[in-house]
Amino acid sequence: MQVESHVQRASDDWIIHTIMLKDVDVPFVFKRKKRYQSLQGARVNLTYYPSSVAVAGLTMEQMRVVRIKRA
Repeated sequence: MQVESHVQRASDDWIIHTIMLKDVDVPFVFKRKKRYQSLQGARVNLTYYPSSVAVAGLTMEQMRVVRIKRA
C-alpha cells in the first residue's frame, strides 16, 4: 500500500501518527514514543483493526495500526 500523507503530532508523552493510503478513505492511526521518519510516498505493509472514535458528537471510522513496516 502506498502512503499519500503522513502527519505526526504530540499528545502528552506520545507522538500520534496518522497516515492516509492511496485509494482508501479511512485514516490509519498509531502511537510511538519517538518521531518517525516521513512515510509520505513510501510503500508500507500494515497490520490493523477497525475502530471508531467520537468527535464532537459524530462517530468517525479509523483503523488502528498494530504493526507497520516499510516495504
